Amino acid sequence: MDKMKAFIEETPYKEWTLSIVSADASFRKYYRLQEGNKSVVVMDSSLELDSLAPFIDVTSRLINAGVKAPKILGKNEKDGYLILEDFGDVQLLDALNDSNFKTLYSNAMDEILMMQKADSSKLPLYDKEFLHFEMDLMKEWYLGKNLSLTLSDTQKELIKHALERISDVVLEQPQDVFVHRDFHSRNIMLTPSKEVGVIDYQDAMSGAITYDLVSLLKDCYIEFKHEDIEELALAFRDKLGLQTEDKEFLKWFDFMGMQRHIKVLGIFSRLSIRDGKEGYLKDIPLVLKYTLETASRYEETKEFAKFLESVTL
Repeated sequence: MDKMKAFIEETPYKEWTLSIVSADASFRKYYRLQEGNKSVVVMDSSLELDSLAPFIDVTSRLINAGVKAPKILGKNEKDGYLILEDFGDVQLLDALNDSNFKTLYSNAMDEILMMQKADSSKLPLYDKEFLHFEMDLMKEWYLGKNLSLTLSDTQKELIKHALERISDVVLEQPQDVFVHRDFHSRNIMLTPSKEVGVIDYQDAMSGAITYDLVSLLKDCYIEFKHEDIEELALAFRDKLGLQTEDKEFLKWFDFMGMQRHIKVLGIFSRLSIRDGKEGYLKDIPLVLKYTLETASRYEETKEFAKFLESVTL
């Protein structure tokens, strides 16, 4: 805190009032500096110094593509501090309801289209190895440490087979676009001027065309009717100008969703068990619901759905 205050003292904002805004799932913290009706945000990455350079790099890529990412107004890379444009406190999650979600999601989908035009060169690849690295978090942290299961060889083989099929379908779809990786309602801000502001993108990769769409429409923190979500997914395909049959695109979308939600079961469990962030446990039931409902609809994953249902419900 002393180092952060010393950094602020060297900026034009040294006389502004400092208050805490939030901490996220990582070890970053956010503060607000305010003077009258003017404000900026201080990002404290002092406990995650290695995330700062990627954040600065990806910010530049997004802004160059026309995405509403926060401008960097000051920085101290050595100690891990940035001063950022303030998008306010209204998350998309705060605003979503049954009467407006189609409009708000449509606006956010437009932002995905712009993100996908951002330079993705030299970003880490969302390849088969990494897809499986993420999904394996479920076996270790959700099944093993959260549910305390000891898997039989047969169960391990069943899981392995399902995850192989999931990654195969994920990799069938167009690749090598910019992927935010966490484009959900808590990382999308509605700015005071009603623009869609994008944050928390430092882990961006180059990957599948449906990843950010799934993060948005099959959000781990809020749910809307399956039929409406499919309608929005196909609208995204049309905006993209992709010549793909409904059934094929929805399968890509669903299998990408399974990959993400299987990963998240592991991540939310790890956040609770390892990091003491127990608030994420309450979000596991929705993530599990998405996983079971989707897996049970496809031959490739039906047996996996039955297994997962037998050990969780």
